[in-house]
Amino acid sequence: MNDRHVVITGGGTGIGAAIARSLDAQGARLTLMGRRLEPLQALARELRDARAVRCDVSDEQSVIGAFEQAATAHGPVDILVNNAGAAPTSPFHKLDASDWRAVMSVNLDGVFNCTSAAIPGMLEQHWGRIINIASTAAHRGYAYVSAYSAAKHGVLGLTRSLALETATKGITVNAVCPGYTDTDIIRDSVALIMQKTGRSEDDALAEFTRVNPQGRLIQPEEVAATVQWLCSEQARSITGQAISVSGGEVM
Repeated sequence: MNDRHVVITGGGTGIGAAIARSLDAQGARLTLMGRRLEPLQALARELRDARAVRCDVSDEQSVIGAFEQAATAHGPVDILVNNAGAAPTSPFHKLDASDWRAVMSVNLDGVFNCTSAAIPGMLEQHWGRIINIASTAAHRGYAYVSAYSAAKHGVLGLTRSLALETATKGITVNAVCPGYTDTDIIRDSVALIMQKTGRSEDDALAEFTRVNPQGRLIQPEEVAATVQWLCSEQARSITGQAISVSGGEVM
Protein backbone atom coordinates (compact mmCIF):
# COMPACT_ATOMS: atom_id res chain seq x y z
CA MET A 1 0.00 0.00 0.00
CA ASN A 2 3.03 2.25 -0.33
CA ASP A 3 1.99 5.80 -1.23
CA ARG A 4 -1.67 4.97 -1.79
CA HIS A 5 -3.74 8.02 -0.80
CA VAL A 6 -6.42 7.02 1.68
CA VAL A 7 -9.24 9.27 2.89
CA ILE A 8 -10.92 8.17 6.12
CA THR A 9 -13.99 10.05 7.30
CA GLY A 10 -14.67 10.04 11.01
CA GLY A 11 -10.97 9.31 11.20
CA GLY A 12 -10.05 10.75 14.60
CA THR A 13 -11.39 8.19 17.06
CA GLY A 14 -12.74 4.68 17.43
CA ILE A 15 -12.93 2.52 14.33
CA GLY A 16 -11.67 5.32 12.10
CA ALA A 17 -8.53 5.80 14.19
CA ALA A 18 -7.85 2.05 14.22
CA ILE A 19 -8.14 1.97 10.43
CA ALA A 20 -5.80 4.94 10.15
CA ARG A 21 -3.14 3.27 12.30
CA SER A 22 -3.44 0.02 10.36
CA LEU A 23 -3.08 1.61 6.92
CA ASP A 24 -0.36 3.98 8.10
CA ALA A 25 1.68 0.93 9.11
CA GLN A 26 1.28 -0.34 5.54
CA GLY A 27 2.80 2.84 4.08
CA ALA A 28 -0.33 4.68 2.99
CA ARG A 29 -0.63 8.46 2.85
CA LEU A 30 -3.66 9.47 4.89
CA THR A 31 -6.17 12.28 4.93
CA LEU A 32 -8.21 12.14 8.13
CA MET A 33 -11.56 13.94 7.93
CA GLY A 34 -14.10 14.82 10.59
CA ARG A 35 -16.07 17.63 12.15
CA ARG A 36 -13.75 17.98 15.15
CA LEU A 37 -10.26 19.00 14.10
CA GLU A 38 -8.48 18.42 17.43
CA PRO A 39 -8.66 14.60 17.59
CA LEU A 40 -7.77 14.41 13.90
CA GLN A 41 -4.68 16.53 14.45
CA ALA A 42 -3.68 14.56 17.53
CA LEU A 43 -3.83 11.29 15.62
CA ALA A 44 -2.11 12.74 12.56
CA ARG A 45 0.88 13.70 14.72
CA GLU A 46 1.27 10.03 15.71
CA LEU A 47 1.36 8.79 12.13
CA ARG A 48 3.99 8.74 9.43
CA ASP A 49 2.24 10.75 6.71
CA ALA A 50 -1.20 12.00 7.66
CA ARG A 51 -3.10 15.25 7.25
CA ALA A 52 -6.13 16.39 9.25
CA VAL A 53 -8.95 18.16 7.38
CA ARG A 54 -12.16 19.43 8.92
CA CYS A 55 -15.18 18.10 7.03
CA ASP A 56 -18.91 17.74 7.66
CA VAL A 57 -19.85 14.83 5.41
CA SER A 58 -23.51 15.86 5.43
CA ASP A 59 -22.62 19.21 3.81
CA GLU A 60 -21.87 18.92 0.09
CA GLN A 61 -19.81 22.10 -0.05
CA SER A 62 -17.79 21.10 3.00
CA VAL A 63 -17.01 17.77 1.33
CA ILE A 64 -15.99 19.41 -1.95
CA GLY A 65 -13.63 21.74 -0.12
CA ALA A 66 -12.16 18.98 2.03
CA PHE A 67 -11.46 16.72 -0.94
CA GLU A 68 -9.84 19.60 -2.81
CA GLN A 69 -7.49 20.06 0.16
CA ALA A 70 -6.79 16.33 0.24
CA ALA A 71 -5.97 16.21 -3.48
CA THR A 72 -3.69 19.24 -3.20
CA ALA A 73 -1.71 17.58 -0.42
CA HIS A 74 -1.66 13.96 -1.54
CA GLY A 75 -3.03 13.73 -5.08
CA PRO A 76 -6.09 11.78 -6.24
CA VAL A 77 -7.85 9.55 -3.74
CA ASP A 78 -6.98 5.88 -4.20
CA ILE A 79 -8.94 4.49 -1.26
CA LEU A 80 -12.01 5.97 0.42
CA VAL A 81 -13.19 4.70 3.78
CA ASN A 82 -16.65 6.10 4.54
CA ASN A 83 -16.60 5.71 8.29
CA ALA A 84 -18.33 8.85 9.62
CA GLY A 85 -21.66 8.12 11.27
CA ALA A 86 -24.01 8.81 14.15
CA ALA A 87 -26.48 6.54 15.93
CA PRO A 88 -28.83 8.48 18.23
CA THR A 89 -31.50 6.39 19.93
CA SER A 90 -35.21 7.15 20.12
CA PRO A 91 -38.52 5.31 19.90
CA PHE A 92 -39.92 5.74 16.40
CA HIS A 93 -43.04 7.56 17.60
CA LYS A 94 -40.84 10.27 19.13
CA LEU A 95 -38.87 10.90 15.92
CA ASP A 96 -39.77 13.99 13.94
CA ALA A 97 -38.76 14.84 10.41
CA SER A 98 -35.71 16.83 11.50
CA ASP A 99 -34.42 13.91 13.61
CA TRP A 100 -34.88 11.54 10.69
CA ARG A 101 -33.20 13.90 8.25
CA ALA A 102 -30.22 14.46 10.58
CA VAL A 103 -29.51 10.73 10.81
CA MET A 104 -29.89 10.24 7.07
CA SER A 105 -27.70 13.22 6.22
CA VAL A 106 -24.70 11.84 8.09
CA ASN A 107 -25.06 8.10 7.56
CA LEU A 108 -26.37 7.93 3.99
CA ASP A 109 -26.00 11.33 2.34
CA GLY A 110 -22.46 11.52 3.71
CA VAL A 111 -21.51 8.32 1.89
CA PHE A 112 -23.00 9.71 -1.32
CA ASN A 113 -21.23 13.07 -0.95
CA CYS A 114 -17.78 11.63 -0.25
CA THR A 115 -18.04 8.89 -2.87
CA SER A 116 -19.11 11.45 -5.45
CA ALA A 117 -16.02 13.51 -4.63
CA ALA A 118 -13.59 10.58 -4.77
CA ILE A 119 -14.77 8.42 -7.63
CA PRO A 120 -13.85 10.61 -10.63
CA GLY A 121 -10.14 10.20 -9.85
CA MET A 122 -10.55 6.46 -9.37
CA LEU A 123 -12.27 6.14 -12.74
CA GLU A 124 -9.52 8.14 -14.39
CA GLN A 125 -6.72 5.98 -13.00
CA HIS A 126 -8.74 2.76 -13.36
CA TRP A 127 -8.08 1.74 -9.76
CA GLY A 128 -9.80 2.36 -6.50
CA ARG A 129 -11.20 0.97 -3.29
CA ILE A 130 -14.39 2.25 -1.67
CA ILE A 131 -15.09 0.76 1.73
CA ASN A 132 -18.26 1.75 3.56
CA ILE A 133 -18.30 1.11 7.29
CA ALA A 134 -21.91 0.09 7.71
CA SER A 135 -23.13 -1.99 10.66
CA THR A 136 -24.97 -5.17 11.42
CA ALA A 137 -27.89 -2.70 11.33
CA ALA A 138 -27.49 -2.88 7.53
CA HIS A 139 -28.53 -6.55 7.77
CA ARG A 140 -31.16 -6.50 10.51
CA GLY A 141 -33.32 -4.19 12.54
CA TYR A 142 -32.68 -2.97 16.07
CA ALA A 143 -35.25 -1.33 18.29
CA TYR A 144 -34.94 2.42 18.94
CA VAL A 145 -32.54 3.10 16.04
CA SER A 146 -34.99 2.88 13.14
CA ALA A 147 -33.52 5.86 11.29
CA TYR A 148 -29.97 4.56 11.69
CA SER A 149 -30.95 1.08 10.54
CA ALA A 150 -32.78 2.50 7.52
CA ALA A 151 -29.74 4.61 6.62
CA LYS A 152 -27.36 1.66 6.91
CA HIS A 153 -29.66 -0.50 4.78
CA GLY A 154 -29.39 2.31 2.23
CA VAL A 155 -25.61 2.26 2.43
CA LEU A 156 -25.64 -1.46 1.66
CA GLY A 157 -27.91 -0.94 -1.34
CA LEU A 158 -25.63 1.80 -2.64
CA THR A 159 -22.60 -0.46 -2.10
CA ARG A 160 -24.07 -3.27 -4.17
CA SER A 161 -25.28 -1.07 -7.00
CA LEU A 162 -22.04 0.89 -7.30
CA ALA A 163 -20.03 -2.33 -7.22
CA LEU A 164 -21.85 -3.49 -10.35
CA GLU A 165 -21.30 -0.17 -12.12
CA THR A 166 -17.56 -0.19 -11.42
CA ALA A 167 -16.80 -3.91 -11.74
CA THR A 168 -14.90 -3.50 -15.03
CA LYS A 169 -13.21 -0.26 -14.04
CA GLY A 170 -10.61 -1.49 -11.56
CA ILE A 171 -12.66 -0.33 -8.57
CA THR A 172 -14.10 -2.43 -5.77
CA VAL A 173 -16.90 -1.29 -3.47
CA ASN A 174 -17.65 -3.13 -0.25
CA ALA A 175 -19.33 -2.68 3.10
CA VAL A 176 -17.87 -3.76 6.41
CA CYS A 177 -20.60 -4.39 8.98
CA PRO A 178 -19.38 -4.46 12.58
CA GLY A 179 -21.48 -5.52 15.50
CA TYR A 180 -21.32 -3.57 18.75
CA THR A 181 -17.73 -2.35 18.92
CA ASP A 182 -15.63 -1.27 21.87
CA THR A 183 -15.60 2.47 21.23
CA ASP A 184 -16.42 5.60 23.20
CA ILE A 185 -19.96 5.48 21.82
CA ILE A 186 -20.63 2.13 23.50
CA ARG A 187 -18.85 3.14 26.69
CA ASP A 188 -21.00 6.29 26.86
CA SER A 189 -24.11 4.17 26.30
CA VAL A 190 -23.09 1.83 29.12
CA ALA A 191 -22.59 4.81 31.43
CA LEU A 192 -26.02 6.17 30.49
CA ILE A 193 -27.70 2.82 31.23
CA MET A 194 -25.96 2.70 34.60
CA GLN A 195 -27.07 6.25 35.38
CA LYS A 196 -30.70 5.74 34.38
CA THR A 197 -31.25 2.26 35.80
CA GLY A 198 -28.75 1.89 38.63
CA ARG A 199 -27.49 -1.33 37.09
CA SER A 200 -23.88 -2.43 37.40
CA GLU A 201 -21.38 -1.89 34.61
CA ASP A 202 -21.34 -5.60 33.80
CA ASP A 203 -25.13 -5.72 33.58
CA ALA A 204 -25.25 -2.62 31.39
CA LEU A 205 -22.52 -3.97 29.11
CA ALA A 206 -24.44 -7.22 28.76
CA GLU A 207 -27.12 -5.32 26.83
CA PHE A 208 -24.59 -5.06 24.01
CA THR A 209 -22.58 -8.28 24.33
CA ARG A 210 -25.57 -10.63 24.57
CA VAL A 211 -26.38 -10.32 20.85
CA ASN A 212 -22.87 -11.50 19.92
CA PRO A 213 -22.63 -15.31 20.06
CA GLN A 214 -19.05 -14.88 21.26
CA GLY A 215 -20.37 -12.82 24.18
CA ARG A 216 -18.07 -9.84 23.71
CA LEU A 217 -17.62 -6.48 22.02
CA ILE A 218 -15.84 -6.32 18.67
CA GLN A 219 -12.45 -4.61 18.85
CA PRO A 220 -11.80 -1.68 16.47
CA GLU A 221 -8.61 -3.38 15.32
CA GLU A 222 -10.65 -6.33 14.02
CA VAL A 223 -12.62 -3.99 11.79
CA ALA A 224 -9.40 -2.30 10.69
CA ALA A 225 -7.86 -5.64 9.71
CA THR A 226 -10.85 -6.37 7.47
CA VAL A 227 -10.52 -2.96 5.82
CA GLN A 228 -6.79 -3.49 5.31
CA TRP A 229 -7.46 -6.76 3.50
CA LEU A 230 -10.12 -5.18 1.26
CA CYS A 231 -7.58 -2.52 0.25
CA SER A 232 -5.11 -5.14 -0.94
CA GLU A 233 -4.61 -6.64 -4.38
CA GLN A 234 -5.46 -10.04 -2.89
CA ALA A 235 -9.04 -8.78 -2.46
CA ARG A 236 -9.49 -7.44 -6.00
CA SER A 237 -12.22 -10.02 -6.69
CA ILE A 238 -14.19 -9.00 -3.61
CA THR A 239 -16.79 -6.39 -4.53
CA GLY A 240 -20.40 -5.69 -3.65
CA GLN A 241 -20.04 -7.60 -0.38
CA ALA A 242 -21.31 -6.89 3.13
CA ILE A 243 -18.71 -8.42 5.42
CA SER A 244 -20.06 -8.95 8.91
CA VAL A 245 -17.55 -8.53 11.75
CA SER A 246 -19.87 -9.54 14.51
CA GLY A 247 -18.85 -12.78 16.20
CA GLY A 248 -21.57 -14.67 14.35
CA GLU A 249 -24.47 -12.32 15.12
CA VAL A 250 -25.16 -12.05 11.38
CA MET A 251 -24.60 -15.04 9.11
